[in-house]
Amino acid sequence: MKPTLIYYVAASLDGYIARPDGSVDWLEAVENTDEDHGYQAFYDSVDGLLMGRATYESVLGFGGDWPYPGKPCTVLTRAKLPRKAPEVRISHASPSDALAALARKDCKRVWLVGGGSLAGSCYAAGLLDELVVNVIPHLLGAGIPMFATGLERRLQLREQRSFSTGVVQLHYQLLPEAEVP
Repeated sequence: MKPTLIYYVAASLDGYIARPDGSVDWLEAVENTDEDHGYQAFYDSVDGLLMGRATYESVLGFGGDWPYPGKPCTVLTRAKLPRKAPEVRISHASPSDALAALARKDCKRVWLVGGGSLAGSCYAAGLLDELVVNVIPHLLGAGIPMFATGLERRLQLREQRSFSTGVVQLHYQLLPEAEVP
């Protein structure tokens, strides 16, 4: 059975997840606070990760220890990249095959860590189940969009939360195609 795939992402108010050069320095204003914006509860609720190459390379650039210990992580890429931790698997599989492999590792809830290209591919393949957007009160004007492909889909709001930092978290369920008008 396919695991639930959740795209949990931070985005600027105008829908970008990074600057055009991939930088996420604009997130520092809300990261350097005591508020975790529900991150730890979300992280505790997932048991596997699916990640794109650019996001993985960004994580490698942070230095330090692997920030997602103890959870299997599949990085989808054609590039030969170093494994940052034993739980990381570098793969040239399709998103569907990668999710099937994570399911074989008993993953029931998988975090699509990023980025926009992988999210668009997962959406186009009908694999995306939930979308949790942490809307950051910042306008970038240009950058890497939350989804790299044009798409249209009706969503059902499951929960909304606001935080003292100005971040608003929106949790949506993607409706099946049959329910889309």
